[in-house]
Amino acid sequence: MKALLPIIRLMLSCAPRTMVCGAILSVIALVMGIALLGLSGWFITATGIAGIAGIGIAFDVFRPSAGVRFLALGRTVTRYGERLLTHDATLRSLAMLRVMVLRHQVQSDARALARLRSEAVLTRIVSDVDALDGVILRFLLPGSAALITHLAAFVALGWLVSWSMATAVLLGYLPIAMLILWYLARHTKRPSAEVEAQTQRLRRGTIDMIRHRQSLILTGALAAREAQLTAIDTQTREAARTLDRVERRTGAALSILVAAVTALALVVGEHLIVTGIAGPAVTAIGVFVALALAETLLPLRRGVAELGKMLGAARRIGAAATTQPEAPSKRQRLQTNAPVLEIHRPTLALRLEQGNAAVLTGPSGSGKTTLMMEIAGLAESKGITIFGVHPRQWSDPELRDIVTMVPQRSVLIAGTVRENMRLASGASDDQVWRALEVVALDKVIAERGGLDASLSEAGLGLSGGQTRRLVLARAILKRPKLLLLDEPTEGLDAETADRMLHGIRAALPQTTILATLHRFIDHSIFEQTVTLN
Repeated sequence: MKALLPIIRLMLSCAPRTMVCGAILSVIALVMGIALLGLSGWFITATGIAGIAGIGIAFDVFRPSAGVRFLALGRTVTRYGERLLTHDATLRSLAMLRVMVLRHQVQSDARALARLRSEAVLTRIVSDVDALDGVILRFLLPGSAALITHLAAFVALGWLVSWSMATAVLLGYLPIAMLILWYLARHTKRPSAEVEAQTQRLRRGTIDMIRHRQSLILTGALAAREAQLTAIDTQTREAARTLDRVERRTGAALSILVAAVTALALVVGEHLIVTGIAGPAVTAIGVFVALALAETLLPLRRGVAELGKMLGAARRIGAAATTQPEAPSKRQRLQTNAPVLEIHRPTLALRLEQGNAAVLTGPSGSGKTTLMMEIAGLAESKGITIFGVHPRQWSDPELRDIVTMVPQRSVLIAGTVRENMRLASGASDDQVWRALEVVALDKVIAERGGLDASLSEAGLGLSGGQTRRLVLARAILKRPKLLLLDEPTEGLDAETADRMLHGIRAALPQTTILATLHRFIDHSIFEQTVTLN
């Protein structure tokens, strides 16, 4: 339960006034429902006794019937208001929780951020946040409202009927109901978490099978993958059946408890009538209130049954709920007399001034991409300064204005070419076409319909080399002071690569360029070569 505490605090702090008003309405709705049944029981019994006694014509039926109508209408209105307020507050808190999770992820290093591009990670985050909507709506709020309502019913029954009736109803319900719900929580914790985990596995596996269906067909592995997914589905269904069995047993136990407490109220009521402590009509209030209190317990069944799923989600994203975001870096002054990029390490020394261009080479695994990530401020680093300041000491907006990196894995969104290009800046169409010409992509885009040509998710519709060049053209539009290129010529023929490199240098004459390359190391735009071992 400790894992849920920070989540509960966060969700309550998002819209505290709305949540408190919703909780009050929830209690009022329960109290009105119980009062409605209690008043109805008294009214029916009292009119029956009056009819038997022959004084029915003198019995006031108008005020009790008005009270019944008021309670019925009031219960409906307050229940609607409670749902409206609590759901609104919960949705707000979930939206804030999503922002906090993503903000926490942004503070991770480059490799952790790269893993976020996996649909498995993104699906996991979305599902965990969605699973927490029941923390307030199906667990905390109904539980708190039920406890308050039982205490209110105890006081009301003690005042209206007798304290023996109130004590019998309270002690008959609370201890045994808590024991039943504890049994439910204990025996559903594992199957609830397993259903959630297996559902996620099944979802990820289905997405992977659809995405890689061509490879699976060509390698003859489609049937094996289908059998694997069928096995996961079987495990999910078995866990769901276990969860359902325990939940149904709990529902039956709660129903038996309601019947037992109602029978106990009847026995106590009979004693009160026989001893003359209370009349039959007043005693009927206690019996019907005992029956109405079932409304406070039955809604808790689903929330407690999902406790395992909620605990698992809270543990996975708990760090995001408890970690405070880093304070923004102080604004740094651009030291124009300092080198654009300077690296001082025992194994590497590099100094690049404005307009310089250098090649970073080395065998695979030597750390070229990692170094580029460190320069871009996407990973922890030492011995690196940009205009005399460590990358992590720049505020993020300032650093992104100075440094632009084009990684090997290029990112495009589903939309038009124009929309993808304008992610970097509000460039005009003429500027976009000039940037496309620089990377030798203008003719390709023109043939595909121009800037209004649509691209599918992740840039599907372009080849890998074309996608990389489109991202590079987007980087050119930003006109950064330091441009980092990770294998920009990969997959390009010699003529296209030569034209693109010359075009970048001509379009950004004052920009400092650092590129990792395996080919074209001796290209004329580069003034020095740095080798990593």
